[in-house]
Amino acid sequence: MSLMRNLQSLTRVALLLPLSFVACTPATPTPKAAPVAAASTKAPRVPTDELHWLRGSAEYRAITIQTFRAALEAAEEASAGRPAGSWGVSVDADESIIDNSTYELELQQQGRVHTDAAWKTWVKRGERTAVPGAAMFLAGVQRLGGRVAVVTNTVQSLCPEVAANLRSLSLPFDILVCRADNGADRKEGRWGSIADGTTRPDLGPVEILVWVGDNIQDFPEQSQALRDEPESAYGSFGVRFFALPNPVYGTWEKNTPR
Repeated sequence: MSLMRNLQSLTRVALLLPLSFVACTPATPTPKAAPVAAASTKAPRVPTDELHWLRGSAEYRAITIQTFRAALEAAEEASAGRPAGSWGVSVDADESIIDNSTYELELQQQGRVHTDAAWKTWVKRGERTAVPGAAMFLAGVQRLGGRVAVVTNTVQSLCPEVAANLRSLSLPFDILVCRADNGADRKEGRWGSIADGTTRPDLGPVEILVWVGDNIQDFPEQSQALRDEPESAYGSFGVRFFALPNPVYGTWEKNTPR
């Protein structure tokens, strides 16, 4: 019996040894999948359709060039027989002869919106480009004996930067009239000062014969109310008034959508 019990005890010990070994052996952790590295940069924002069209389409360039050509022909016809220096044209600055689409693109890419501070910084950079056809038109007006009056709603405190940018682009002008820092955006008063000679007394009175702009208020006595008028109300367009496309911003933004 003693022998049997001894054999049984030895057998139990032999069976328990592997279990004890397993229980005492540290568990090997299951390897974890390596974390996926986060993207270091965000995908660039795609510009809005209107900005894409303005910056990248052949149609935009065709429209601005043909508009300036037509405006120059109108100026030549209207000025026939007038003394050199007695007449001129009015052109808006932003989106009419100088292009701010890079400013708009940067805002969109950075997820920001237009602010006065952002605009001031942009203007001071002096990196705006010329609208296609603008240089040809302005030089052509001067060659015909006319004055070029740039009438802009950029505030007076930024007027030196506007002038410098125009010169850097070889966009010739004789008169530059900015908006008073706290002034209204209507331009009738500034056109009047050009006509009576108070803007540039050294040049004397200048009769404006042709207007070019991208906003309906770049044309005398015009407003967004014109959109509800019949085609006959647009009689000056293509004759004295020449409108350029600006699908990005303008007084039209306040119109009720249709």
